[in-house]
Amino acid sequence: MLEKYRQILTAKGEVYLRIKARPGAPKTEFKAIMDDETIKMDVAAPAESGRANEALIAWLAKELGVNKTDIKVISGAGERLKLVKIIKS
Repeated sequence: MLEKYRQILTAKGEVYLRIKARPGAPKTEFKAIMDDETIKMDVAAPAESGRANEALIAWLAKELGVNKTDIKVISGAGERLKLVKIIKS
């Protein structure tokens, strides 16, 4: 699923992901990569008090093998479309 981004992260030490999140889904999971490279994700947590962002960050950290503190939502924290920066520390 995210192997391409895992390779970029390993090679460059950082990667930026554009993510379209759907909060309140039954479970947090990858859905698809759109034509413009935006990653569609379902997020199990509701969009209240940053809980959906926390769930998304936890999932990305596990999938990409980084610490949660290495992931930052650069823009779109309160929106469905987000820009996320991930660094390899």
